[in-house]
This record gives sequence, C-alpha cells and structure tokens, in this order.
Amino acid sequence: MSTPNPTASHTISVLVSNKPGVLVRVALVFARRGYNIDSLVVSPQQDSDFSRMTITCSGDPGTLDQIIKQLFKLVDVVRAIDHTGDQVIEKELALVKVKCPPENRTQVLQIVEHFKGVTVDFGSESLILQMAGGSDKIDHVLGLLAPYGVVEMVRSGKILMARGASAT
Repeated sequence: MSTPNPTASHTISVLVSNKPGVLVRVALVFARRGYNIDSLVVSPQQDSDFSRMTITCSGDPGTLDQIIKQLFKLVDVVRAIDHTGDQVIEKELALVKVKCPPENRTQVLQIVEHFKGVTVDFGSESLILQMAGGSDKIDHVLGLLAPYGVVEMVRSGKILMARGASAT
C-alpha cells in the first residue's frame, strides 16, 4: 500500500461574491496557514454578482482541509471545493516566445503542430507560440522547446470545470 504524497498538488474552486477585497481575504487564509498558492485564476460568472477563483497549491492535505473550513467562514465565500481526484476538465494557456532563426524554424513549427499549438507572431528571429491544454502537456512542450531558447513565457494558471451535473 502506498502512502499519500504529503505535498501533492491540489486544485480548489471557490465561488465568491464579486466585491473589492475578497481576493485579499481568501489569499490571507492560505498565507496564515503557510500554504503557498502556485497559481490563481479569477473570472466572472454568468451572474456578475459572483466570481470563481481556481487556486492551485501544494502541501499537506490536513492543512488544506482546515483552509477550506476557514474559507467557508468568510462572508463572501459561497462555495469552496477541493477537486483533487475528482472527474474534471482542466486547461491552461501559455504564450511562449522562442528564439527561432530560419534554420530552426521547421523543427520548432513541427513541435507546435504536433501539440496543436498556434503560432501567433512570426518574427525574423523569434516566434510567439500559443499552447493550450493540461499542465503536463504545457510542461512537456516547454521541455521540447528549451533547447531552441525560450526567451519569455506567460502561463494563465489552471482553470477547471467538474464533469457531469456536479457543481464546480
């Protein structure tokens, strides 16, 4: 029998009132427990009175349980769910600027095409690529592009939605 990873990655979805200061109060709950937030995406919902926070973090599951309980004590938190192990659709977006002189262009474009990426800017010595997919896919593509010279990169952070009728 394997032991659980004490620093496993967790993805939490938090539905909050769309008001000033809510993000700070949620982040403070994590900070007070010494939990680092790896990525944070905040987006409005269909009802403009609410926003969804998708928080990716890693650490002790017991501490995370305490954090979620404390989140529920915040007035502006409607729902907080740890989706670790749930059936969800997860995506992330990355823009990657790669050094790409003409002699390397074919190889770089083949990598991008294989992973269903898009070239969004084509310069004489560089390309800007757009990649979307799971975090593992983006990590893998970045590893393949590294030898060509990644000049700059921006990642959106993970977003997710629960499969089926379950609420996210």
